[in-house]
Amino acid sequence: MIQTEKPMLNSTINVGAELINDFRQQGHVLIRNILQPDEVAHYRNVIGNAVNRYNTETRAMQDRDTYGKAFLQIMNLWEVDEQVREFTLAKRFAKIAADLLGVDHVRIYHDQALFKEAGGGFTPWHQDQYYWPLDTNNTVTMWMPLMDIDVELGMLTFASGSHRDGFAENIPISDESETSLQKYIREKNYPITRAETMQAGDATWHYGWTLHNAPGNSSADTTREVMTIIYYADGAHVTQPQNKHQENDRHRWLGGLNAGAPAKSNLNPLAY
Repeated sequence: MIQTEKPMLNSTINVGAELINDFRQQGHVLIRNILQPDEVAHYRNVIGNAVNRYNTETRAMQDRDTYGKAFLQIMNLWEVDEQVREFTLAKRFAKIAADLLGVDHVRIYHDQALFKEAGGGFTPWHQDQYYWPLDTNNTVTMWMPLMDIDVELGMLTFASGSHRDGFAENIPISDESETSLQKYIREKNYPITRAETMQAGDATWHYGWTLHNAPGNSSADTTREVMTIIYYADGAHVTQPQNKHQENDRHRWLGGLNAGAPAKSNLNPLAY
């Protein structure tokens, strides 16, 4: 049997000015064909195996709260799996993040696999940066399906332009955030935008303050497999946590660095 060479993701992609402008104006953008079929097939297998090893959710769907029903969430797989590390620290992804943000260098905040099971619930409206004690708005999340998906499987959905208003409400992802932020979105009259379909290896990118949610997975037997990576501009500092979630993040994703310190613990390698 011929051994195929493991795909390395160090070759880069030039992001066009139109996509960069769309990202900065709308707060999100879809970039297609970031991974080629052989690349996504390899890393889908790698990430799927890691999810199976490190998933700790054993409750039946009906026994979980709204957050638990939304997805299986396995975080910082790059710390524990060398092959996932090659994906998370890929230069290809990090350069796109830097180009979109208009910065020279970006660091990793954390990765997370988000596998929405068949029959899984909706993901409530929220802002990612509510959780992050960082003093920069130059933050971006890559959301990449490892399989072809459509709205039925739980497509990421955005309130376009919401990033420009920054922090919305002091509320974590929950039923309460869905109700409260839905009202906020209506009052602000943000357009609601999502792709109808995405192919494996496409990715959406959104600012940390961009409001987003996702419908449930209404399929009978298909798990939606998505991998995400969060980046922030090098040079950011840790801020004083404003809620218990930011305090947890300060310890877990920033290595316990004190407020005011440069945000560059050993958990936040320079990716580009």
